[in-house]
Amino acid sequence: MDEKKINVIITDDHKLFRKGIIALLEDFDFIGETSEASNGAELLELLAKMKTLPDVILLDLRMPVMDGVEAHKKISKLYPEIKVIILTMEDDEQYILHLISEGVNGYLLKNADPDEMEKAIIKVVENGYYFSENISTLVVKGMVKKDTMEALPNLDLNERELQILELICKEFTAAEIAESLNLSARTVEGYRQKLIDKMGVKNIAGLVIFAVKHNLFPL
Repeated sequence: MDEKKINVIITDDHKLFRKGIIALLEDFDFIGETSEASNGAELLELLAKMKTLPDVILLDLRMPVMDGVEAHKKISKLYPEIKVIILTMEDDEQYILHLISEGVNGYLLKNADPDEMEKAIIKVVENGYYFSENISTLVVKGMVKKDTMEALPNLDLNERELQILELICKEFTAAEIAESLNLSARTVEGYRQKLIDKMGVKNIAGLVIFAVKHNLFPL
């Protein structure tokens, strides 16, 4: 991590859980401002008032007034630059795949260790996505079980695009990809956006799921 602090909002309808997460976050030296909201509507009101938007939102799914699914839809339209990590007990693989297809950047179970939450926040900021090993396994198993592995459509991906996609799937940052392939970071960002456009996904997480679904690289 560089020295820039990461600002985070935790949104959950259980006050004790929110306070516990905030206390945990404040132990991480890379965390800047922390804020909280009890539901999606309150979160949107908070965002509208903030002079400096958060870098990451930890978002529960099951909440009164406005749940996490609806809140994420609005956030992705109004504040596409904010990274969203779903923080929940829901571990159904098809539900997870749906949320990823809708553009969430990460998915973390509430029983995760503190070290994993630290890793998740850093990864979504640096790489654009994070999914725990357990979640990744669930997703892959769900694809295989339901025969959702698909043949690669004719997207006319060139060798460089495939190289960059593979490195994205290996959790390389844009800077690391640039160094590995002797490119500028700006050029890598351009390739990543071209891949997103070609594959019709919403973000880097979508690229990774696309690669898994179409069996582009060894799992």
